[in-house]
Amino acid sequence: MKCAIYQMEIIPGSPEENIEKIRRWISGLDESIEIVVLPEMWNTSYVLDELNEIADEEGSREIHALQEMAKRFHVHIIGGSIAVKSQERIFNRNVVINRDGEVVHQYDKVHLVPMLDEPKYLTAGNHIQSFTLDGIKMGVIICYDLRFPEISRKLALEGIEVLFVVAEWPASRMDAFNKLLYARAIENQVYVIACNNIGYCREEKFGGQSKVINPLGTLVEFLETDETTLTISVDLDYSKEVKSSIPVMDSRRPELY
Repeated sequence: MKCAIYQMEIIPGSPEENIEKIRRWISGLDESIEIVVLPEMWNTSYVLDELNEIADEEGSREIHALQEMAKRFHVHIIGGSIAVKSQERIFNRNVVINRDGEVVHQYDKVHLVPMLDEPKYLTAGNHIQSFTLDGIKMGVIICYDLRFPEISRKLALEGIEVLFVVAEWPASRMDAFNKLLYARAIENQVYVIACNNIGYCREEKFGGQSKVINPLGTLVEFLETDETTLTISVDLDYSKEVKSSIPVMDSRRPELY
């Protein structure tokens, strides 16, 4: 499974410009890429007080653009997350689109970040589930979700082999980001593919350091803090080997916890 991760510098409050940035990026990728991964809130960044005016109804502007790109460039798109307007509320929504342009998964962020005033402006989701691409079961969580091990464990118990973490994680808290990524990979024995953004939104700086960690907790590849691409081939057979040699899930005692 060959993936490309876009460590993007998002243009705050400019959905159309960000759509064009992504289109140019995907068009420049090698044709062997099967899955592309985008960061959190890539359409607007954290201009939360402007989202009522900027966010599109059900995210149709962004979703239609991603569907066109998926079909044109024949890639699956882990669409990071976008600010969407739905029934007069704003959600931080992940969208996954397959290479045929079909929306196969949507997930509204369930844990809203008090440090960035998300609860003041956004509505939390209330549903978590895995999805499948090319016969591979996968899961997505969004940024602050990473601090809650229960959500990743739920997805692991559904049998995911890959956990995508799409984020707009502040530079001031990168030590926690990195430690939590390793923890989620080790405890759930899954590949963790993390896509964070860089740059600023108003006074907040975002920390990049996108990376891939294998199911044993070993760093496979990583980026620093520039706008760039991480390209990686993920060996899913290795995930099965780790689960067989260290049968964590079989050793659980759910009747006690």
